[in-house]
Amino acid sequence: MPVWDEVRKALTPKPAKSLRALHLALVVASLLMHHAMAQAPGLGESVELVDPKAFRVCADPRNLPFSDEQGEGFENKLAELFASKLNEPTSYTYYPQVIGFVRNTLNALRCDVIIGTAVGDTMVQTTNPYYRTTYALVFKPDSGLDGIESLEDPRLKDKRIGIVAGTPPATVLTRIGLMAQAKPYPLTVDTRATSSPQIMIDDLIAGRIDAGVLWGPMAGYYALHATPHLTVVPLLKEDGQMDFRIAMGVRRTDQDWKRKLNRLIAANQSEIDRILVEYGVPLLDEQGKLKAQ
Repeated sequence: MPVWDEVRKALTPKPAKSLRALHLALVVASLLMHHAMAQAPGLGESVELVDPKAFRVCADPRNLPFSDEQGEGFENKLAELFASKLNEPTSYTYYPQVIGFVRNTLNALRCDVIIGTAVGDTMVQTTNPYYRTTYALVFKPDSGLDGIESLEDPRLKDKRIGIVAGTPPATVLTRIGLMAQAKPYPLTVDTRATSSPQIMIDDLIAGRIDAGVLWGPMAGYYALHATPHLTVVPLLKEDGQMDFRIAMGVRRTDQDWKRKLNRLIAANQSEIDRILVEYGVPLLDEQGKLKAQ
């Protein structure tokens, strides 16, 4: 049994028949952890428990355009790219990205990397960012909104706008007085049962709302898959932060693993960008301007 599996098994809570049995279990776990530190390939004195034989990904099972169990999301494609560069197979631990996601995947040692997480996420250690994107306004073409560049455009004053509650654009809509007629959608949902972006887009196509504001990757993806295609306007002129850098998340102990992922990001940035563009992700450069696509 591989060392990381031995450690995981030893650390899994089991009913203790006595204090002596509990003490013995802790001693065994300690010995196995020491063995992992000494024997795991390339780990030196660190406690890194990254599987050296597979690229193990923590992912949401139904959260396009990011990931799904059919491997159709762009994070699936990025995982395949990195696994191929490491000459390793890809394996997944799927769990909805709700409360408990990190605890039940990455921190449970069931997988070794979260492909997409915001830089600064306090739940994980992040790599260097591999893309930067922004929230975007989505609407039907020829609906009288063409040419809009900001949520403060007067043409939106009498429009019903779909907004995901608790996101930065919701704060902007509140400040400029558009929240009263806005239609909110929940931020945190079990993606196996429902999808706020999909419902918002369905409402937009059906005419129940006039426009919607979504995180850039979602806006671009759903706009591409609508018939006819929807117009996507990246929000670059708002008074408040709309754009964020996205990195990969690893355990805080996995320093060597983070450095390896950073090298892969740097060496494959053009291919990463190509995959993101295929999914309609609006990409920003370091100056916060749209990249040519």
